[in-house]
Order: sequence, then structure tokens, then C-alpha cells
Amino acid sequence: MTTTRARVARSETVEELGARRRARDAVTASLAEVAAAVRDDHDRWMSHIAGAAGCSHPIRLVGNVTHVEASTWRITRDVHTTEMPDGVLYTPCGNRRASVCAGCAETYRADTYQLVAAGLVGGKGVPASVSEHPCVFLTVTAPSFGPVHAHRTDRAGRTIACRPRRHLEHCPHGAPLACFDRHDDDAPELGRPLCLDCYDHPTQAVWNLHAGELWRRTMIAARRGITALEKRHHIKLRLSYTKVAEFQARGAVHLHALVRLDGRDPTDPDAVLVPDARVGAHHLATVLRRAVEETRFVTAPHPARELGWPIVWGEQVDPRPVRLSRLDLDDSGEITTGAVAGYLAKYATKATELAGHASTRLRPDTVRDYARLDTHPGRQIDACWHLGTRPETVDAEEWAAGWGRLRRWAHMLGFGGHFSTRSRRYSTTLAALRQARRDWRREHAPHPDEDDELADEDTTEVIVNSLAFAGIGWHTSADALLANTSAANARARRRAAKEETTTPA
Repeated sequence: MTTTRARVARSETVEELGARRRARDAVTASLAEVAAAVRDDHDRWMSHIAGAAGCSHPIRLVGNVTHVEASTWRITRDVHTTEMPDGVLYTPCGNRRASVCAGCAETYRADTYQLVAAGLVGGKGVPASVSEHPCVFLTVTAPSFGPVHAHRTDRAGRTIACRPRRHLEHCPHGAPLACFDRHDDDAPELGRPLCLDCYDHPTQAVWNLHAGELWRRTMIAARRGITALEKRHHIKLRLSYTKVAEFQARGAVHLHALVRLDGRDPTDPDAVLVPDARVGAHHLATVLRRAVEETRFVTAPHPARELGWPIVWGEQVDPRPVRLSRLDLDDSGEITTGAVAGYLAKYATKATELAGHASTRLRPDTVRDYARLDTHPGRQIDACWHLGTRPETVDAEEWAAGWGRLRRWAHMLGFGGHFSTRSRRYSTTLAALRQARRDWRREHAPHPDEDDELADEDTTEVIVNSLAFAGIGWHTSADALLANTSAANARARRRAAKEETTTPA
């Protein structure tokens, strides 16, 4: 009876949220119509801000934009931003974090999806034959730094107790080392230590800092395993990959990577060939698992630990083959190209929010607001800040290039690497995708002379920009509402068009 009532209450809450969302959308649409009516230059202004319409806080630039003929260096057009709507140029902030700017994060997510998908099925300059290559979706995690609350399920998918123990024990600080609660997958307790004082926050901060180096060494070990396959079968092979980093609820980073096996032509290093049929995804998975299990190293000495910290992967290693043209997980555990591309793209727009922390780069006057010793994220930030503080006897440049990075990346809980990276031959680049989008927008702009002034033109004409920073954000709330509503409507139209083309008749 209690469960039924809880379900009814939850459904009523969902209905109320849906009604509130529909009412909010209606008000937003009405306000956008009012804002559009206020502007006399609505069409011209919308064309001018098209590139930054979805950005929550675009960057405003002022100055001159000069068009120069490449062959003769003759100035064909010289425009000052005072002649443009609002007297400025708008460019998107480009922040990839959805919690900071939803519009720019959505663009980054879509670009990442295209980059990942191109390496799976071809396109964007990648041959379609890559769909025949063995491919593995690899997940590697951090080791344990202390017991934390977790969402656990049995084989039937039912939620079970977090950390049940037959004999209840306590840590040296008096905290029970057991938890009999059944946590939902969105419970706020997830990732929180059973005892804050027992949890090894400094080691986790150090591990996050060196996660990128651990991955680099793992790929070196994997290439040695591929070399062994080459010698055994007398063939030429190469690894290509793309990966994203994801923060777990406990604040440690783990990595999801899509690793592809390519054939290699010694005479053409850039060629992407189908590998020999004698080598398949199971060979690649075995090589990757062995590389993950064998890779380890010790960090440089630190004043707090003269012998350094050992850096290794956690016990959870999951290399899973990827199968083309499948919609769901199958019985063999293989996953689809669309599922893995969407999964990687989704986590490319997230950062420390799942761990319960969100901030910009910390300074000595702001770090105390976040380094609270009564919270798990606060202790992680405190560990980063203290371990990254330079002793007076150490050279400043040497420290900044090493352990000083912990203070620089304290707002990221010590992780200072890129969230989305790839090997050179995996697929296209984000820069190429962005340039293609600018080219398309320029070709289809109603006012091409005013659209995307920051982008380079074709080879017959170059643009020389002399621009200065003028501020951040839209001039008025009405402008922000109008621009963001227009961008949201455009995204909704694209989603609707995609659903119509993918839904069977």
C-alpha cells in the first residue's frame, strides 16, 4: 500500500511539473513575441546574432572588420561595429559545461557526437570502411580511496542494501562501516564516504591529477600488445581512439574510451585501412584489459610523501565490443554505435556537478568558501589546495609545472586534463566541424555581409579583424529572451525533423 501511494504521489508531482513547464513555455513565447515587436530591426538583428543566439552570455566585441582581396591586398570593405546592430559583434562563450551555458554545451555535445560517430561509421572525411573495423568500448575507473554509499542492484534489477554487514564494525573514528539503506540512483548520499575522516582525500586528488598520464602509459602498453599481434600474424596494425572523462559521485574521474583497430600502410601513414580478418574485437579487448591491469607508476616526490604515490587503475575494467546497426544491448553484451556515441557526447558536457561541486577557478580569497571540511567535495578541494601550496624552498616554475597544478585545478578536484580527446587518425576534428558550420551559416544567411564576421572567407578574400573586448552578455533581458527563444525553437524544429526522418511510416 505504501509503495502504491508513493507511486501515485510521484506521478502527481510529474504531472504538476509538466503543467508548470508548459505554462512557463507559453509565457516565454509571449514575452519573445513582445520583444520581437519592440525591435524595429528584428530580422537584421536576428541574422546578425545568429551565431551566438543560443548562448546565455555571449562575448561582445567592438572594432573594425576589414575585407582584403588576397591577390592584390586591395581593401574591398571596411566595416566598424558601430554600423552593425547594437554596435557590437556577438560571439558565443563556447563553454562546454551544461550548467554554465546550455546552448554552447548543446553545440559541443552535438559536435562530439558527430566526431565519435564519424570514427564508427565514416563520414566527415573518414572512409565508410571503418564500420568493418574491430572496435571496443572501454571503461576504466579509479581505485578505492575509502568506502562510500552506492546504488546497488541484484540480477533482476531490484535495488538492494548499500553495504550490508553480518557483523557491524566501526572505524577508528566511531562511524559504522555498514549501510542497510536502499539508495535510489539519484540519492544525494551516493558517493559520500561512510566516514569523512577515514576517506583518503589527498590520494584521490593526486590520482585525479595523474589520470591523464596513466591513460597515456596505458595506450603505450596497448600498442606494445598490438605490436605482438603484428609479429604473430605478420600484419600491420594501429590503434585509434576517442575518450571522455566523467566524474563519479565520489569525485574521482573515470574514463570511457572508444578504441578502434586499424590496418596500417607503412608507405601511407595517414591511410585508414581495414585490418586483417584474423584479428578481431576479442583480440583488441584482451590487449586493452592486459594493458589496464599492468600499467602503473609512482609519482614524483612530494613534501608530504617523499616516496610519491602509486598510481594504478581500479579493479573495474570493462572492454565491450561495439556492433554496428544494433539498437539495444544484446545478450553478448555488445553495444551499438549510436548508443556509445550518444553516451560519450552526453558526458562531454558534464564536469564536477555529479560530485556535488560547481565553481570557476579558485583563488586564495575564494577557496575558503568551497573548502569546507564538513563536506566531501570541500575536503577534496582542501586537499588539492594544501598539496598544491608551494614550499619556500622549491623553485616557483618547477612547482607550477608539477604539484602546483593541484591548486590551479582545485575547482576540478585535481583533474586538469581535457574532458574529450582523440588520437590523430580516429576521425575529424572539432575545429573542422565548427568551420563547416560557419561556412554553412554564411552561405545560408539572409544578410551574408553581417553574419559571422569573425570567420575567414574563401581564398579570394581574407578578413583582418581589429577587435577589442567590450563585455559579456546581451544588452537587455528582452534581447536575451528573444535570442535564446529563437535558438530553442530552431533546436526543437531540428529534433522534430530528425524524428520524422527516423520514424518508420
